[in-house]
Amino acid sequence: MRRFLDSLLGRSRPAPPTIERLFAISTAQISLETQLNLKAGDHAGIVFRPVDSSYFDQATKDLDELLKVSTNDTGTTYTTKTDEYRFKWIILDDPQPEDLVATIHIISQTLIENLFGEQLLASVFRYNTSDNEPLYWFYNYKRGTFYPFAPLPSGQKRDNALELRVSSAMDHELPIEKELERWYPMWDIPF
Repeated sequence: MRRFLDSLLGRSRPAPPTIERLFAISTAQISLETQLNLKAGDHAGIVFRPVDSSYFDQATKDLDELLKVSTNDTGTTYTTKTDEYRFKWIILDDPQPEDLVATIHIISQTLIENLFGEQLLASVFRYNTSDNEPLYWFYNYKRGTFYPFAPLPSGQKRDNALELRVSSAMDHELPIEKELERWYPMWDIPF
């Protein structure tokens, strides 16, 4: 019905988010470890913009029930958090990177099936450098691409050289965002 009204009124809807490319981070795992000496962290998260509606509230309750079942099977644990910008985070903890990716995919697919795909902002996968500093791989749903984010420990600064080096090395394995101005930083990642 919604599509019909949109076409009748001349409104265009954005293309649905691309989620199948999420699995590329799983297949790139070996290269991330062997070529770049990046160790997969035990955390990943998905961030989305909540909507003030009873339908969205019901969708998030259903998502919570689905997460309870799916994380019980994998041993993944999860928490939710609302950040200072009112974005909602679902933070996953699991030592198996494949379980993190699969759970992120389930969350994404559930939101898309409930017509909230436009609310998806990013999935974030934590890796650790040899110095045990975080390097995050962001998956931008609207673009269907990955990009690295290497925050420095001092203030809101990032290690651009490291980001460029790892993106160049992974260009053949991950759909890397080509437009560097779209490599948005996200400070205060909750994991």
